[in-house]
Amino acid sequence: MQTHRTPHVVRDTLEEYGAITRKAMMAYFPDAEPRSYLYDLLSDYPKRGGKMMRSGLCIATARAFGANVDEAVNTAVAIELMHNALLIHDDIEDGSEQRRDRPTLHMTHGLPLAVNAGDALTLLSIRPLFDNVGRLGPRVAHAVVQETERMAWESAEGQAMELGWRQDNVLGLSDADYLTMVLKKTCWLATIHPTRVGALIGTRAHVELDPFIRFGFFLGAAFQIQDDILNLVPDDDYGKEANGDIFEGKRTLMLNHVFRMSPPSQRERLASLLDPARTARTEEQVAWIRARMDEYGSIDYARGIAHGLAGAALHEFATIYGSLPDSRDTRFIKGLATWIFHRG
Repeated sequence: MQTHRTPHVVRDTLEEYGAITRKAMMAYFPDAEPRSYLYDLLSDYPKRGGKMMRSGLCIATARAFGANVDEAVNTAVAIELMHNALLIHDDIEDGSEQRRDRPTLHMTHGLPLAVNAGDALTLLSIRPLFDNVGRLGPRVAHAVVQETERMAWESAEGQAMELGWRQDNVLGLSDADYLTMVLKKTCWLATIHPTRVGALIGTRAHVELDPFIRFGFFLGAAFQIQDDILNLVPDDDYGKEANGDIFEGKRTLMLNHVFRMSPPSQRERLASLLDPARTARTEEQVAWIRARMDEYGSIDYARGIAHGLAGAALHEFATIYGSLPDSRDTRFIKGLATWIFHRG
């Protein structure tokens, strides 16, 4: 699956489209008061960087289908603003302490201001979509808004599933349960929505959108599983706390696998350690769960599924993009299926 060219194509495209999106995004942050209580907080996460995969995928898809960068950039900005808004809320809901190598927003500014900033950033993400009317025309702009609403609902449903499982200490989840949650929580915003709206822009809304769900699911699920693995086996570029998913009790593919593989006595201990009534899990308790993942080969099990999903994404890529002219944009999109395993 890997090639020598793919990492360079992905890296260079992400840098270029990321810089374009970031410049356009910064113009949307108000120069107003209350600066220290609101507007400085809105731009905090975006200024920390990030891979800009979602915006890059939107622009590349639009260009692959015939649009230019200017026609796609507003939608790319809206995606990044929404993504950062959801990160603020995710960090609060998960109790996370780090985001992109720095303390999370609620750790530095407190819960009330962070919640308000996340709400405001969600509202701000609508403005670039309004600006699409003049650039794309009302019909295509309206179609992009409809897609954005669907993505937001899918994301909310997926987040509710994950939070609900933790709240009710649901165990014995299947791989299908996990992948359904990931389809909604991760894939719609990360990969499905960017490709669907990119194709809408590039074709002026003359495109069949269902195949992008399959492609985006396979690519996005592989991305999420790899992200979950990096939380357990972090590299030098990982910007969150190691083993944070275990501390938070997230039902990852690895945790679900451990529970299924464990004998009854270990299942009882896992259920007790994952009980949400506990105020916190100790490092020793987390280390015990992590050791069980090694004992039962849970990380290798998940890694195998991720690679299989990436292979399926490549098959769907050929179906959707195979008839388009070869370009850096199509090579970038295809290259993401390899890049997710060695991004840095």
